[in-house]
Amino acid sequence: MSATEHDSQLNALTEKMVAWRRDLHKHPESGWVEFRTATLVAEELDKLGYSLALGRDVICEESRMGVPSAEFLAAQKARALQQGALEKWIDAFAGGFTGIVATLETGRPGPTVGVRVDMDALDLEESSDCAHVPEQCGFASINHNMAHACGHDGHTAIGLGVAHYLIANKAQLCGTMKLIFQPAEEGTRGAKSMADAGVVDDVDLFMAIHIGTGVPDGEVICGSDNFLATTKFNVDFHGVPAHAGGNPEQGRNAILAAAQATIGLHSISRHCDGASRINVGVFNGGTGRNVIAQHAHLQVECRGENNEINDYMFARSKAIIQGVAQMYEVDFDIDVVGAAQRSVPSPDWVTFIADKATSLQRFKQVHHELKGSAGSEDATYFMERVKQHGGQATYMIFGTELAAGHHNDKFDFNESVLQNAMVLLSHVVMDAKEFA
Repeated sequence: MSATEHDSQLNALTEKMVAWRRDLHKHPESGWVEFRTATLVAEELDKLGYSLALGRDVICEESRMGVPSAEFLAAQKARALQQGALEKWIDAFAGGFTGIVATLETGRPGPTVGVRVDMDALDLEESSDCAHVPEQCGFASINHNMAHACGHDGHTAIGLGVAHYLIANKAQLCGTMKLIFQPAEEGTRGAKSMADAGVVDDVDLFMAIHIGTGVPDGEVICGSDNFLATTKFNVDFHGVPAHAGGNPEQGRNAILAAAQATIGLHSISRHCDGASRINVGVFNGGTGRNVIAQHAHLQVECRGENNEINDYMFARSKAIIQGVAQMYEVDFDIDVVGAAQRSVPSPDWVTFIADKATSLQRFKQVHHELKGSAGSEDATYFMERVKQHGGQATYMIFGTELAAGHHNDKFDFNESVLQNAMVLLSHVVMDAKEFA
C-alpha cells in the first residue's frame, strides 16, 4: 500500500471513529445497561470477521458489583431497542451482561495481545448550554441522567478503529488479537467479573487506555502508574422507629448511628506505608422530624496506595461500622459495589510501547510515566491477572484538549486523539512479535 493509499484509508477510518463516537455520545448508557452500545459493537466486529464471545460467556455473575435492579435493567433494554439496539444481538446481553471479547487468530506464531476499552457512561445530566459543542452539533445526550462525561464513547470508537485497522493490515499480523469491550468501569464495577471469567488468562501482552485525565494534547503516557486500590461500599443501618416526643426511648436511631459512623470513618488513622483515602459521599436517612429514624444509608469509598493499605482502610471501616451499630443497638448491612486494585505497569513492555510511539513521530511528547492526580481504575484487575499468568501489562493515557474536566456536565474532548490512539495501539499489536 502506497503512502497516499494509507493516508486515504486512515482518513476514512478516522471519519468513522468520529461518527461512532458522536452516535454513542448521543445515546449514552450507564454501567450494566450498555445494551444499544454492545449490540452495535458486536455487529461491527462480526461483520469484520472477529470471533465473538458475549454476555455470560465473558462475565462471571458472582463477581458483578453494583448491578441495577431487574426493573431498571428491563426498562433500559426497552429504551435501547427504541433507540436502535439490534434485536439480533440484544438477548446475548440480557440481564446486564453487556461485555464483549472479540478474537482474531492469524494462524501464525506470535503472542496473544489484549486491548481493553470501556463503554459505559456516567449517571449525569449533560449540559444544554449553547456553547457546549455536543449541544451545538446535535450529538448531546438524549438520555436522562446519562452522559459520556469521561470519554468512554471515544474509547469504544478507538476500539472499533483498531479492529478495522488490524483487519485491513491482517497480512502483517502474527499470533492472536483480543479486543475487550468492558461494561461498568464507572464505580469500578465491571472488570473484576470479566477477569474472573478468564478472558485474559491466555493474554501475553495487555494494554488498557484512557483519553484526557489532564495529559496535554498530543502527548502519550505509556505506563500510567498513579492508580490507587479502592473499595466502594454502601452501608444501611436499620433501627426501630418511635415517636420523637412521646416515647423516644423506645426507638433505635439509625441516623445517629450513621452520623457517628461518618465521623469515625473520617477519623481512621492514615497508614505509614503510603497514601490512603476515605470519603462518605452520600448520607440519607429518616422519614419525618418527629420520628426516630428507622433507616439510614451511606455511600462510602476507601482507597490505598497499594492493595494492603486499601485492605487496612476497609477493615477499619467495617470495624467502626460494627462498633457503632452495637453502640446504638441497630442492625447494619455492608454491600461492596465496586473495587479496583493497584497494579504497576510492566517496565519492559512500557519501554517497547514508548519506542514505538516515538518512531511514529505523531506525538508531541512520549512519556514512560508521568505523575499526576491519583484515582482508581478497574482495568488493574486485568493487568494483575495477566501478570499472574506470566504476561506483561500496562495502562496508557492519550492526552487531549478538554472543554471541561472529567465527570463535568460540559466535558468534551478534541477528537484528533482518536486517530493518535488508534494508530499507536494498532502498530503495537502489529509489531508485538518483535517484543522479547
